[in-house]
Amino acid sequence: MGNGILLGDSGYPSRRYLLTPIHNPEGQAENLYNESQIRTRNVVERTFGIWKRRFPVLSVGIRCRLNLAQRIVVACAILHNIACQQNEEVFEGDDEEDQPVVYNGVENNDGGVEERETIIDYFRNMLTAGGFII
Repeated sequence: MGNGILLGDSGYPSRRYLLTPIHNPEGQAENLYNESQIRTRNVVERTFGIWKRRFPVLSVGIRCRLNLAQRIVVACAILHNIACQQNEEVFEGDDEEDQPVVYNGVENNDGGVEERETIIDYFRNMLTAGGFII
């Protein structure tokens, strides 16, 4: 993954490379972390929903070798960007844009604590410095 970080919901364990929400946040900084994590993940999930409507193969499943499946997903991303540049409409369907993400799992702290704490410390510092208006 290089320097990348994945965002997951509470169904996944927290890892060094995978940030999940805090099940019972304590304090404003942890609440801001959760809000940022959820909002960012929602953008990604909405994009996946758009791709699935535009390219149904992504919603029914790609049954081929992993290498070819990766190429298909990248091709869909490229074609989606071209379609956006050309102002092509997305086929209508169930729009998940306004649907909230519900966390009903239990947080699993098998790892990723240091990475998550770095982000929470950022929010703590911003709160202390008056960088946030809440």
